[in-house]
Amino acid sequence: MTAPLLQINQLAKTFHLESYQIHAVRDFTVDIWQGECLAIVGESGSGKSTVANMILGVYPPTSGQISFKGAPLGARRTKSQRRAVQLVQQNPFSSINPSRRIGATLKLPLNVHDIGTKGERMARVEELLGEVGLPADYAARAPSTLSGGQCQRVAIARALASQPEMVVLDEPTSALDVLVQARVLILLNELRKKRDLTYVFITHDLAVVRNMADRVAVMKDGQLVELKPTHEIFDNPEHDYTRSLISASPVITEEEREMRNRLREGLAMEAVQ
Repeated sequence: MTAPLLQINQLAKTFHLESYQIHAVRDFTVDIWQGECLAIVGESGSGKSTVANMILGVYPPTSGQISFKGAPLGARRTKSQRRAVQLVQQNPFSSINPSRRIGATLKLPLNVHDIGTKGERMARVEELLGEVGLPADYAARAPSTLSGGQCQRVAIARALASQPEMVVLDEPTSALDVLVQARVLILLNELRKKRDLTYVFITHDLAVVRNMADRVAVMKDGQLVELKPTHEIFDNPEHDYTRSLISASPVITEEEREMRNRLREGLAMEAVQ
């Protein structure tokens, strides 16, 4: 049996403030396998974003260990480790430098990681734009001329530029309207299949989880309270907190129904291909 791509073992993070401590994550353990999408869900303050930031190396763990392909991920990452695990942030407008043209934004990770020759990098930028469904001439455009969905596609292309094996998606559709969400989610599913990517999907949106994730890790007060395949989480939640999250989900609207239908149609087309 192959080893997990990412192993998280008894991870903990405590923030020390002047007069008290915040135990943001406690004893979090999970294996993440190549090609899967693991959703980490929970309310604000549950610790899910702190786990994501420790995976990315933004925060060093207080205790515990994270290993990628069997090698520990320390506080100081090697260049290859930074290249292998990339991030798509929540707000596409704030995550892209407004003073850079789109082409320069996409070329930056190619320069940092010495991918291709100078002459090849512009061609690679055009390929990346094509992968996320944007025309090549968008390379010359400023971020301010793009919609939220288009900016998020650029952010996804930038994350893919370094040819990562894992992408951390931190609420990647929460700043978008429902119909744009569906298009971005279909794109993410297509890219995962095409590139055999592994996703860590941080979200509070259970509708997105149901349609995107292979497994769901539920966090409460910094602790992992339930970890199951997605269909089992929704069909047979065991923990009271998981049941409360599912029961608190809003009744489906026509917009959400359309989003789900579009997403399922996109997945069905992938299966035919």
